[in-house]
Amino acid sequence: MVTATETLTDDPQHGRQHGPQHSRQALPPGSPRASDPAASQPAARLAPAGEYLVFRLGSDDYGIDILGVHEIRSYEQPTRIARAPAWLKGVVNLRGVIVPIIDLRIKLGCLDAQGQAGYDHFTVVIVLNLQGRLVGAVVDSVSDVLALAADDIRPAPGLYARLDSRYIRG
Repeated sequence: MVTATETLTDDPQHGRQHGPQHSRQALPPGSPRASDPAASQPAARLAPAGEYLVFRLGSDDYGIDILGVHEIRSYEQPTRIARAPAWLKGVVNLRGVIVPIIDLRIKLGCLDAQGQAGYDHFTVVIVLNLQGRLVGAVVDSVSDVLALAADDIRPAPGLYARLDSRYIRG
């Protein structure tokens, strides 16, 4: 199972994201097996067993530890921040708390064939509690909660075509 860690602030302690590929395969098609040298890189930290909220970025499914999820909201246009990077969509006021909104599709390069991150009625914001700070992550959709045992999680391949290897967790 491919797993990804998106820290949103480039701190690996903030959160976990995991990624089953449309079915419960050990690794995505075309990836090296765990016995391959590329799959046993020194940075192969495994994600813990637990429950994960499954969400979609582009054509791939990922997941994040359900314990880090504060709430799921429909996408609303946030208030823009001047000179912010493209992946920082802006901020929203969530019951008196100012929450930065980060588009994971842009941040991780999971765009459609035209290089765009479209917004439709399936687009949602997963509000995460990252070390006591709320951060919103824009994703294409959410589907369900998946329970993963430690045996379901394999070491991440050394190279993953679509994501920076800093975000792969096992």
